[in-house]
Amino acid sequence: MIARQPVYRRLAPLIAASFTGSFWLWVPVEKLFLSQIGFTAQTIGLMAAAYSATVPLLDVPSALLADRWSRRGVLCIGNVSAFFACIVGGLSHNVGTYLMAAVLLGVYFAMQSGTFDAIVYDTVLEETGGSDQFEKVLGRVRIFESVALVLGALGGGLMASATSPRATYFATAPLLLVSTACLFSFREPRLHAERTAGSLRRHVRLAAGAVRGKHLLPIAGLLVLTTMLTQAVFEFGPLWLVDAHTSAGAFGPAWAALVAALGLGGALAGRLRLRSLATQALVAVLLVGAAAVLLVSDYVVVITTVQVITATLSVALGILFTRQLHDAVPSDVRTGVASGLSTFTWVIFLPFALGFGVVSQRLGIHAAGWLLVGLAVAIGGLLLGAGRLPAPSVPAVGADPGLELAA
Repeated sequence: MIARQPVYRRLAPLIAASFTGSFWLWVPVEKLFLSQIGFTAQTIGLMAAAYSATVPLLDVPSALLADRWSRRGVLCIGNVSAFFACIVGGLSHNVGTYLMAAVLLGVYFAMQSGTFDAIVYDTVLEETGGSDQFEKVLGRVRIFESVALVLGALGGGLMASATSPRATYFATAPLLLVSTACLFSFREPRLHAERTAGSLRRHVRLAAGAVRGKHLLPIAGLLVLTTMLTQAVFEFGPLWLVDAHTSAGAFGPAWAALVAALGLGGALAGRLRLRSLATQALVAVLLVGAAAVLLVSDYVVVITTVQVITATLSVALGILFTRQLHDAVPSDVRTGVASGLSTFTWVIFLPFALGFGVVSQRLGIHAAGWLLVGLAVAIGGLLLGAGRLPAPSVPAVGADPGLELAA
């Protein structure tokens, strides 16, 4: 049924690229591998800060390149960088070398940031004439990504147990080449090319001005916070397992459950409506409550469960707010606006990562959990403080919904 719908037929190569590019075997055992080559909780925070510093430097330039050249091409560049990140990571025997792999991974994140969602959004516009299906389509894409990550997590855990965590890096690299080949077969939407933003200076001005509208500021703030929370859970969540002295074989299933939250969040985004204060309050309570459990629990099953709940809710909220953002800006600066917010997010995440590493090193992982609770409280407070979120306008193909905001 899904495959017969034009929008999914059009997106099939992109979904295939996302699936094979998300089959990362090394991720579930990364923290275990890092502990084997000399990393501590503090240097893990330094590593997260290393790629967090790389992303803001390249985020906006890569977005301008995507809007003015090719979004598909920028995704290909990101895949190549991830390929070399796997090779360098697998060859690492100390902190310094692995930091180089983290920087290459940061390049991948910068190329992906805002670009993938903008491609999906514009494809939905071209194929359906509106954005009503965006949450559902992007949610299903996230489900495919989640399936790949779950399979990669289970496979990576088994491979690490049978061989070594190092082998998972080299096994992941060829899959990124397959993903790149799939991208080349995707027919990229051209809405962003039909109406150019003119000079580079005007392009930057339009992208920067698009988020200044008072109606978009709460959405921008919520996007930044939900992205930070999602990133923090995935980056630092496994440290709770390390602290609990979990065996290598358990890392795979635990990570598989966590990355399944991407699919669960995608499915939830197509059904969740934040039009009532009661719904917003329920989401806020669940988010803060799940994060708070990490302050006290030492049980792997409990830790994994609440991390899944936290990630599911933050992913779902992120998809909903992403549509709100894209509905309000024109196609030719859509990637630039999204990446501008992403840059701001990474700039904030840099000291957050360093602080998390220092707190967890000196006071323990449970004390560092207060930082996650703080993010959850901020999201809940802003969600409730923003009041009833307006229903997004549905732009027609060729319409320019963001001109008024960017003026």
